[in-house]
Amino acid sequence: MANEPDPELDPEAPSPVVEPSKPRLLSVLGPGLITGASDDDPSGIATYSQTGAQFGYGLAWTMLFTYPLMTAVQMVSARMGRTTGRGLAGILRQHYPKWLLSIIVLLLLIANTINIGADLGAMADATRLVVGGPQVLWLVLFAAVCTAMQVLLQYTQYVSVLKWLALVLLAYVATLFMVHVPWAEALTGLVVPTIRWETDYLTTFVAVLGTTISPYLFFWQASQEAEDVRTLPYRRILKRAPEQGEAALERIGIDTLAGMAISNLIAVAIILTTAVTLHAHNVTQIETSAQAAEALRPIAGSLAETIFALGVVGTGLLSVPVLAGSAAYAIGEARKWPIGLARQPMEAKAFYATVAFATLIGMVLNFTPLNPIRALYWSAVINGVVAVPVMAIMMWLAATPKVMGDFVVTGWLKLFGWAATVAMALAVAAMIATSL
Repeated sequence: MANEPDPELDPEAPSPVVEPSKPRLLSVLGPGLITGASDDDPSGIATYSQTGAQFGYGLAWTMLFTYPLMTAVQMVSARMGRTTGRGLAGILRQHYPKWLLSIIVLLLLIANTINIGADLGAMADATRLVVGGPQVLWLVLFAAVCTAMQVLLQYTQYVSVLKWLALVLLAYVATLFMVHVPWAEALTGLVVPTIRWETDYLTTFVAVLGTTISPYLFFWQASQEAEDVRTLPYRRILKRAPEQGEAALERIGIDTLAGMAISNLIAVAIILTTAVTLHAHNVTQIETSAQAAEALRPIAGSLAETIFALGVVGTGLLSVPVLAGSAAYAIGEARKWPIGLARQPMEAKAFYATVAFATLIGMVLNFTPLNPIRALYWSAVINGVVAVPVMAIMMWLAATPKVMGDFVVTGWLKLFGWAATVAMALAVAAMIATSL
């Protein structure tokens, strides 16, 4: 069964007559799973930690609320890449004016660069907490390592190793079984939505949405699907090979549902853990890595800082390449450069230069007074604001027959995709209104 032909890769392969084995099931988990893992980046860890510390269980409901929305948006972006063989910027360049493409790519580049900087700063701060030494040294080291890995190694080569570091985030899940959780209150917060017309509450709501439904993830998943079309021998653009559609859409569905479920499960665990360990003890503002790590002390004890640092560094090493790579894909498609992490550096010089440049600028942003944990939180807020126009244009394109052919987005996918866009827009508008 492990060598069974894939109907999506080989249209003439016979359909399997028995249920897929575990190897066959795991083989369909790709861009969606990596996207989900990257979603719980240092910015996500900090934002969910601050959410639980500041509001207790009051915003836990956002994780159930966002799951169908983020799944729909990511599934739409994946379908667009698989159907057209282009990333989102490539589709925009083909169908919209150049000025609009430039605005969207610029917004993505700004948001991603800020996010890269915040992630690198948090990785350096968490490492300094455990190992010691000057934070600048760790900052430069992580920026160099992230750049070198992207340029010298294929992302798929090192993600297969580094993704295991993300497993330390399961410590948040384990902590829930080591402390006394008022489950009636926690479950109520998880399933009963509450909205407060307060600036802090609404800003945190936007941050949660921004770190959960992030623009860079749309561009990344669409670009990875498009790159698979270019590099896998039997896979063809669905507009030209509709016979591959059923298998392709099924794979994308399973992949995305699994990736987003894992992402939100960890997010729920972080919010509940910080609610019961920090908020319950009147720690409502997280300013340092040491404070954030306290949430893990019930299970990790004196190793709390080490476990926290491993989680931040592991997810950072996964997410920084996604952030820099999605920006490079967008700019490269807009400029008609040779693009792709599957290419050698000499084959896509401008693409890899953009990856290195975004990482370098992100590193430089750390030489500001803003502390790393707060930078992570505000990068999530910025992502929430930038996501609104990107999602609106993406949903419009996904429902256009000229773009998607017979694979236009309809039904529940279209409904939840637009619902996510409207929810994000309303949250941003409410945040701005209460801030004036």
